[in-house]
Amino acid sequence: MKADQRDDVRREFADAVNMTAGELDRWLHGDDSREVGQKKGGGGESTGHASGRRIVELLRRRKDDLTDDDLAHMRKVVGYVHRHLAQRPKGDIADTPWRFSLMNWGHDPLKS
Repeated sequence: MKADQRDDVRREFADAVNMTAGELDRWLHGDDSREVGQKKGGGGESTGHASGRRIVELLRRRKDDLTDDDLAHMRKVVGYVHRHLAQRPKGDIADTPWRFSLMNWGHDPLKS
């Protein structure tokens, strides 16, 4: 991947992920984060929760240490956040599975 493409991915990721590594890590240790999302075979960890753990690692990594695989995951996160934001439910979203799922992917829609 060319340097300008890598920069674009990092910028889009930074725009989509509005939680810090610490905020996301604390969130992922709570019950609400474990109760949402698709789980393979009906049990275990959801796809979003596993992604959240990886996002924490990515947020703590230096940009020069990011691999092509890391950048591919960052693109996946950006795509998920954008698609999910387009499905915003009506009304108060504070305690909704929709918000909790987004938070597993590093985006809290209630943050400014």
